[in-house]
Parts: sequence; structure tokens; C-alpha cells
Amino acid sequence: MQYALSAVAVAVLTYGTALAQTPPPEAQAGPAIQFAPVAKAVVEQRLGAYTVKNDQREPAVRKLFEEAGCGDDKLSEQKVGGVKAPNLICTSPGESASEIVVGAHFDLVEKGQGVVDNWTGASLLPSLYEGLDITPRRHTFRFVAFTGEEKGLLGSRAYVRQADKVHEPIIAMVNMDTLGLSETEVWVSHADPKLVSLLKTAAVAMKLPVFGMNVDNIGSSDSESFRNDRIPAITIHSLTSQTLPLLHSSMDRIDAVHIDLYYQTYRLVLAYLALLDVSLN
Repeated sequence: MQYALSAVAVAVLTYGTALAQTPPPEAQAGPAIQFAPVAKAVVEQRLGAYTVKNDQREPAVRKLFEEAGCGDDKLSEQKVGGVKAPNLICTSPGESASEIVVGAHFDLVEKGQGVVDNWTGASLLPSLYEGLDITPRRHTFRFVAFTGEEKGLLGSRAYVRQADKVHEPIIAMVNMDTLGLSETEVWVSHADPKLVSLLKTAAVAMKLPVFGMNVDNIGSSDSESFRNDRIPAITIHSLTSQTLPLLHSSMDRIDAVHIDLYYQTYRLVLAYLALLDVSLN
């Protein structure tokens, strides 16, 4: 996650109440959704496959995608100006050309291991692809490992510009950044209201918690590139005022990740994506 860390910034973190304490109306009789989570051991193994150098990150994500079954013509790359590594794009074709983008950046600030920020997001992309790729989908899903987020959202901005040129209809963008430090949280103030509502629906159906945690004025993340282009977007994270100092520091290590909470977030996001597929037009 791209943050400008300061004592003042910590003060503007706001912790909301649980978003999924009571079922929203649409949760009462929602459509059936299908997905198949990979085992917790697989998610943990992929988390442990991190590297600590930026020039090794994209090849590491590529290997995970290929192991998850997203290779050959399903896996492509997009060159991005200003950085050596490309965006890495795993495509799961749907009945419609309209697409749902699921993104997470893989680059890091080389002061710690860069596991929390943001290998937790990048290494989850192959498991989400694998968990959804069990049945035909209405929409095309693109799982995008973004480059250059820490240098100013370079990868996500390039992706949006390319999509505009080829007129790809992106109907939603789900961004994952800095997971596993706490239970699942969402940046509500910078999220599309319908996407937040559907996340609550998924949380109720899965009997999993989700909280509102706004990080306004602290930094940015790749969802902002899509929001600036008026594409509905949402960022899922796990940051709190207590854990903010961990980012961009030597404390960003794999032992900071709570694997049970991390796997819980994976299950929720997987259900959420399946729900988005049947709920969005």
C-alpha cells in the first residue's frame, strides 16, 4: 500500500462498527453462488513463497499463477512505463466481455520483507482464480498483479489507460492491499456503495466478520486509479492505527500475518467475487 506515514496520519484512521452484524435485505433470498476454496495449507504455502527484491517479485507471482492452472494463453503481461516489471494478468473468460478486475500490487519498499504490503494481496490472486475457475462465469475475471504501486500507482494507471483505449467494459474493481493483520476491513469512504453492500451480503452468508476502516489522508492504493476513471471500486485491507507503523519498515515480516485471519479474508473475498458475478449487470 502506498502510504505517507506520519503521527498525524495515524490520527485520521477511523474504525467503524461491524458492517455485517445484521443481514441486509438482499441477503435474505440471494442467488446461489458456486466457488471452491483451496486448502488453508495452499494459501499459507503461497504466502511463504515471497521474495524480498522487487526484480524477483513478478517471476514469483507468475510461478504461482502457473501452479494454480493459469498459464499459456490465460496469462499475459502489460508493459508499464517507469518500471522494469510488467503488470501480470490472469484471465478467466466469461460469457460476457464485461469484466471484473481483481487486483493487488506485488512491488515492495525494500526495508522489510514486504509480505504484509503487499505479498498478502498478490499471492492471494492465484488462489482466488483457482477457487472461481470451477464453473462458467457470467463475466470475464481478470486477476491483475500490479507493478509500480509504490512509485505512484503506475501499474494500475497503465491498466486503466489501456482499457479505455480498447473499450473494455470494466464493471467493478476489487483491490486487496495489506491483509492478515486483523479481520477483514474495507475502505468504505473510497468504495462504491453497491460494492460495499454486496460485501456485507457475502459476509452474512459466510458468517464471517467485515469491518469499516477508512484510511483517508494516509495514502493511496490501486483502486484509486479505477475510481478516478469512474469505475466502481473497493479496497479490502486489514490496517489499524496500531499496525500502521509496520508498513514500509523492517517490521513488515511474514510473522506479522495472522494466518487464520488471512485465510478467513480469502474465503470471504472468494465468496464475494462469486456473488458479484451473479449480481452485477
